Amino acid sequence: MGSKRYAKRRTVGSPDLQKFNGTVRDEHGADVRLFVVSCKFTKQARAFAARHGLVLFDVELLGFWNSGTTLTTLLDLDTGRSGTNRKLAPDN
Repeated sequence: MGSKRYAKRRTVGSPDLQKFNGTVRDEHGADVRLFVVSCKFTKQARAFAARHGLVLFDVELLGFWNSGTTLTTLLDLDTGRSGTNRKLAPDN
């Protein structure tokens, strides 16, 4: 599991996810590759995540989790947002 702190007005791009992806599997042996931020991800970051099976938690999903939504439900929501079956609106 990875996390990085960002201001809400900033975005996280694919270079950060590329670094994360480079170590999360081989170095840490993660079963679920989860990247958590308190801002938004760029479209390029979401595309990279979809190609590499990374789970992205942004400020919106953190709000749902804080309101009691289960982690397994949130994992399904993120897969839909980063992949082709969008359940929530994509980030701009």
